[in-house]
Amino acid sequence: MSTLLGYDLDQLRDLGALDTSREIAQQPGVWREIGRLEGAETDAFLKPLLERPDLRIILTGAGTSAYVGEVLAPSLRRRLGRRVEAVATTDIVADPLACFAEDVPTLLVSFARSGDSPESLTAPELASQVLTDCWHLVVTCNAQGELARQHADRSSSAVVLLPAAANDRGFAMTSSFTGMVLAGLLTLGGRDDELVDRLAAAAEQVLATRPTAAADLAARGYDRIVYLGSGALHGLARESALKVLELTAGGAVALSESALAFRHGPKSVLNDATLVVSYESNDPYTSQYDRDMVAELLRVIPARNLVTVTAHSGRSDAWALPGVEDVDDAALALPAVICAQLIGLHFSLALGCTPDNPFPGGEVNRVVQGAIMHPLQHPNRR
Repeated sequence: MSTLLGYDLDQLRDLGALDTSREIAQQPGVWREIGRLEGAETDAFLKPLLERPDLRIILTGAGTSAYVGEVLAPSLRRRLGRRVEAVATTDIVADPLACFAEDVPTLLVSFARSGDSPESLTAPELASQVLTDCWHLVVTCNAQGELARQHADRSSSAVVLLPAAANDRGFAMTSSFTGMVLAGLLTLGGRDDELVDRLAAAAEQVLATRPTAAADLAARGYDRIVYLGSGALHGLARESALKVLELTAGGAVALSESALAFRHGPKSVLNDATLVVSYESNDPYTSQYDRDMVAELLRVIPARNLVTVTAHSGRSDAWALPGVEDVDDAALALPAVICAQLIGLHFSLALGCTPDNPFPGGEVNRVVQGAIMHPLQHPNRR
């Protein structure tokens, strides 16, 4: 009988977890497919924009799609040597005049799984309304989504469509998250076939070796999880915490913070029922702070309550990411987040939830509903 992540397929179907499990497991293959996407047309669109020294790049999305931008922004700032900011669509829609206070040439990069949520559609329109010079790059998993359709034929827009498999059927974004991170990295930071292969190989190792460990953690009865990460991995920590909240329908409370900021109050969350997952940066300078926090945590919580996810050798019980010790943190986030996805899946199952749809009553929806978009009474500056 076929198995997936330690379960047989019929069992996963009965548990309401088959789609989510498949979408976690398929990610190495999806990444390799993204690496083979033709990018010449998009590169031609971006080339004159990236040659402009005054160009501001804003990475936007809502929820998990916003965390795509938070993971990418630090890496792209380094690679491009320019302003790259992550600003959620929910912030843009709520206060566009603050988000676009500077009327400078802007490339708005919109990340969206479905491309049908109200904020995904409204944020680009507000940017074009408020800014004199604005271009759009849409990275989406849904060719039939309204966002992709609206920008498909605009001269000021380019659309990057991910493989259909990246458009997750499950409630929580898994392969859609990593797919959009990878597509953003390759499109804006430079294409790299070798990198894609290395990331996929590291992810395959995690998928082969960590499901049982994730199930063991879930069986211990933790009711709180803290994810720690610095720089680009802070965005990863935020996404990891959201996965636990979503997949357990709030049954496990999750918090995210940077290593340095955790001492300033959030550390109060620690108790005997708290699991801490620390992502170690690949940057030699930044990783010093991550390791300092791990050493501090080991003085106040049992070692079994701490998981370190790292590409470097260290603690014997760390969750290792092999073969990616020299990639930047935005790339490192791809195999690293699979650890969080496995933890979220197994915590969900341990609590009796149905991961494919943790909210069968419709309290929270796969595509956000109910948000009313109010018109902005502000003329375009042109």
